Amino acid sequence: IYFQGFRVDLTVKYSKIRGQVGVYPIKLFYTSNIPIILQTALVSNLYFFSQLLYKRFKASMLVNMVGQWQEEPTFGQSVPVGGLVYYLSPPRSFAEIFGDPFHALIYVVFVLVSCAYFSKMWIDVSGTSARDVAKQLKDQQMMMPGYRDSDLPKVLNRYIPTAAAFGGACIGALTIAADFLGAVGSGTGILLAVTIIYQFFEQICKERDQGAVLF
Repeated sequence: IYFQGFRVDLTVKYSKIRGQVGVYPIKLFYTSNIPIILQTALVSNLYFFSQLLYKRFKASMLVNMVGQWQEEPTFGQSVPVGGLVYYLSPPRSFAEIFGDPFHALIYVVFVLVSCAYFSKMWIDVSGTSARDVAKQLKDQQMMMPGYRDSDLPKVLNRYIPTAAAFGGACIGALTIAADFLGAVGSGTGILLAVTIIYQFFEQICKERDQGAVLF
């Protein structure tokens, strides 16, 4: 919740209404929880296919390189114990982190890089890139004081890709911290719950303010 407050406010004004000035906020979590959703989907699919292949082709060297699985005696769940999926899975305790620091390092690098990449990719797919935002502002007859309309994409490009990539990495870092600290549930689940609840809270506040203006 604390990190949700980090943002850069860019001053904008209406080109046809003199004196009316507003702000366009660029938040640190510019793409919200999308990076961790995409990263989780990627890993989940990899887990699924790895388990399926390992059950049928245990003797295959290629399948073993992708992932080796073992059932836990306590809960009866299959957990990765070797191969690529093992290094992409979070360490389950501090003992595992100190026992195999290479595993922890690869997991941290993978989550940070994948979240940053998915976040930067999402702005181009979802229409929230610097070019798309500049077009939206132009369509709404808004401009930035001191800049021409043709300069808007360049100005926004200084902030939006950086906010997307860095925000995605921060989302990944928060997930890693929750996993390493042994939070109840998974770090991803907690992060998704918090961000969704916070978005609802922001929407309620926005609608309340709009209602206050109307009445």
